[in-house]
Amino acid sequence: MKRFSEQILDKWMDNPQRKPLIIRGARQVGKSTLVRQFAQAKGLALYELNLEKHIALEPVFRSLNIQAILRELEGLFGKAINKDDSLLFLDEIQAVPSALPALRYFYEEYPRLPVIAAGSLLEFLLKEHSFSMPVGRIEYLHLGPMTFEEYLYEADRDYLRYLIEYSPGSDLPDTVHHHLLERQREFLLVGGMPEALQTYIGTHQFLEAMNVQRTIIATYQDDFAKYAARHSLLRLQKVFNYAPRAIGRKVKYSNISREETAREIKTALELLVKARLVTPVFHSHCSGLPLRSEIDDHTFKLVFLDVGLMNRICGLDWLAISALNDRDLVNEGPMAEQFIGQHLQYFYENEPPGLCYWLREARSENAEVDFVISRGDVVVPVEVKAGKSGTLRSLLQFVQEKHSRVALRFDLNKPSVQTVRHQLRQADGVKSVACTLISLPLYLVGQTARILDQFRRNG
Repeated sequence: MKRFSEQILDKWMDNPQRKPLIIRGARQVGKSTLVRQFAQAKGLALYELNLEKHIALEPVFRSLNIQAILRELEGLFGKAINKDDSLLFLDEIQAVPSALPALRYFYEEYPRLPVIAAGSLLEFLLKEHSFSMPVGRIEYLHLGPMTFEEYLYEADRDYLRYLIEYSPGSDLPDTVHHHLLERQREFLLVGGMPEALQTYIGTHQFLEAMNVQRTIIATYQDDFAKYAARHSLLRLQKVFNYAPRAIGRKVKYSNISREETAREIKTALELLVKARLVTPVFHSHCSGLPLRSEIDDHTFKLVFLDVGLMNRICGLDWLAISALNDRDLVNEGPMAEQFIGQHLQYFYENEPPGLCYWLREARSENAEVDFVISRGDVVVPVEVKAGKSGTLRSLLQFVQEKHSRVALRFDLNKPSVQTVRHQLRQADGVKSVACTLISLPLYLVGQTARILDQFRRNG
């Protein structure tokens, strides 16, 4: 299964100032497979070591003696590691914590040797480390589930070009639009976990993909015991089951459990965030850049790891999803917001997954914008809904208050670009609002950055 992140690895490999790379992401998103496929494509000899199976190497790495470390590794591999055409891959690096600070010495003493590290529970080590991290001596790649475009590349490659060639203001044939909508509806059920997608593409059986999803979910639940005390496992399970059912809603700890304290629920939720199973979307005042500098960390909603896993936990199957009409699909359930959120949370390259949204709670009238992103100096409110401009009151409230030039709407209609002008009634009178509204079908979310850049160049 091809991952477009291989392009990032290509740039990393060709950089003369290359540093050791750490791939961060949840279990089962394909970190190890990505490295193996990259090494094969580049013709590199791959030296892969799963440190969970070699925790006895902890004292060796703790010495920070790279020559001694390489001798031990070459002893395990049974051959010398050539510095010019090899790739050293330290998988599950969290099992040997001292391997992390040792990475800086690979960079300083053996810069010709490409080194990649990864770990399914690496976030716990990075948050709680008691050693000096090699700041400035390592790079990060944040990997999530496969995207809709990666799915098209494997399952329906001829249609991928319609996405990557689309420009704002151009049109798509009706036949292409409806075909892509059907493919995107399939993705809602199968999701982006590589094994589930590969199974579906190979069998064309949703049931087979769902069986894989069950196994992945069970793996996550088995992991709970690795980072939670016994007495909190039940609480963690409760939060894990709640999160997929709460997409798009502001989190209130009392809605998760009335029997446990907010601190206990918060702790359990933070564990799931560290495991990268959920990502908080914080309310930001959005008055300046970066957006995350103005977040309210007490006001947030959630994006789950993957829309397919979300639907599996919620018990939805293909009959349920295919029975939804277009308006119900967007407006009645969390699926569309989850689909957009899991793609947009990797919008900022080389940054950890994260998003903001905007919320104004008032006695007379609330306003909420699903997501807010920025591209350069342009702040862009994002709505996930159907309807015409008259139904976009919250979006227009944001535009008026924050003086945005452009707004983005995802729905199931064909793409369009229009100038929206509206009269907003407010407590202090009627105010005129105008902006460029870029409307995109859900399946174009992966092209958001490119489309906004075209707007910035032409606008």
